[in-house]
Amino acid sequence: MADQSTIYELLQNGDDGAVAVSGPDRDPLSYRELRSLVEQTVTALTDLGIGRSDRVAIVLPNGPEMAAAFVSIACGATTAPLNPAYKRDEFEFYLSDLGAKALVVERGAGSPAIDAARELGIDVLRLVSNPSCAAGEFTLESDGTRQGAANGGVAAPEDVALVLHTSGTTSRPKIVPLTHSNVCASARNIQRTLRLEASDVCLNVMPLFHIHGLMAAVLATLGKGASVFAAPGFDALRFFGWLDQSNATWYTAVPTMHQAILARAKRNRKSIERSRLRFIRSSSSSLPPQVLRELEENFGVPVVEAYAMTEASHQMTCNQLPPGERKPGTVGCAAGPEVAIMDEAKPELLPQGETGEVVIRGPNVTSGYESNPQANAECFVDGWFRTGDQGFMDEDGYLTITGRLKEIINRGGEKISPREVDEVLMDHEAVRQVVTFAIPHGSLGEDVAAAVALHEGKVADERDLRAFAAERLAAFKVPRKIILVEEIPKGATGKLQRIGLAEKLGVA
Repeated sequence: MADQSTIYELLQNGDDGAVAVSGPDRDPLSYRELRSLVEQTVTALTDLGIGRSDRVAIVLPNGPEMAAAFVSIACGATTAPLNPAYKRDEFEFYLSDLGAKALVVERGAGSPAIDAARELGIDVLRLVSNPSCAAGEFTLESDGTRQGAANGGVAAPEDVALVLHTSGTTSRPKIVPLTHSNVCASARNIQRTLRLEASDVCLNVMPLFHIHGLMAAVLATLGKGASVFAAPGFDALRFFGWLDQSNATWYTAVPTMHQAILARAKRNRKSIERSRLRFIRSSSSSLPPQVLRELEENFGVPVVEAYAMTEASHQMTCNQLPPGERKPGTVGCAAGPEVAIMDEAKPELLPQGETGEVVIRGPNVTSGYESNPQANAECFVDGWFRTGDQGFMDEDGYLTITGRLKEIINRGGEKISPREVDEVLMDHEAVRQVVTFAIPHGSLGEDVAAAVALHEGKVADERDLRAFAAERLAAFKVPRKIILVEEIPKGATGKLQRIGLAEKLGVA
């Protein structure tokens, strides 16, 4: 079969009667029903004056309707999923910045996105679903009077399927447009890496306003004719019940989610023993080797860590499933695009073993940020996209990420990888989570600090932890300050964030 280059084409792969989408306590949606839903949605959008180049912001809670709305709307327009937890001012910024033509919300929802859309003159479409119907089924209602779209119909490969903003931790968020060709290439890469089959079931706990859940859990799965069990968000207390109900063969999550699941693993042994899991995937931030080892010990299946980012339509590298090699502490080898290491000061590729900036190129990579020539000039060089991550490759092509270039701590000229310090402190028996970050220093410029959360019932103080680190790290890498916290602040997708942490903890 020739490579399929649109989401519409990908969705033709599932057998008519096979389960496409399911959810907790819901009847499943078959591929026949999903394809019918796609046709109805594209027709409805066209009738409402929304065509292939128009942007539809989606503000929906996690679950089957969000998964189905994403793929259905993307077949006839450009999707722009937004975090439902945003405040009105944030919605006004994102809706305006994206140039959204319509906003999709649940009927009856009280989201501040509605007022923001009305202020901006954006049509509000209400998604109507019925719990007694199949998971993911919906219709769209509108009070608008637009008639027909000049560019209506099914999207083409070079049409933009998805637009997302970068996190914007140190600058204004950038718009990343991803074409159907981009996202379909990424879906194929993930399918190959994970050896997905139509019999697989993915338990999705990732937020569906983020590239990780949209691509790895939803699109790669549906593009293989397999099944997505769309949970209503992440909940460690309900995870094992969903594992039983879904009959999942795999799940994908960020490290903080894996750690929350591990905290409840011992009391859910029977659920683990009953499960059909054949592997577990981790992505979106670095997985401490200690957590990887504990996951494999508890679940008895291989854990593969992937390296991904929005600009690459998600996956770039991944560790291999058996009989391939898994190297804890690395993010695996190239898993789709070409991956290389570039000198940070000049556009020259570096040999194996040398540390520099990770660069990528391939059909899954965006062609450029929208309306941002300065960022494009800085981030694209000689056909390569500069990821902003620092790392090196070993003799087998396995990539080790030493840190974000913006997060590397410069202590009086000594460059310190926060991740290295994290991994040392994670070996302490009392430590549950740790994030190392820079704090200002009068003469050195920056010094090393760490936020640490302890295991329940375990005891350690700053002196204990500094002494533990001092036995294992050069003196200049030992955190000058260790802050003990109940929980380390996380971003909207559950990732621990270094940038801005000093300010949040009051040590800037």
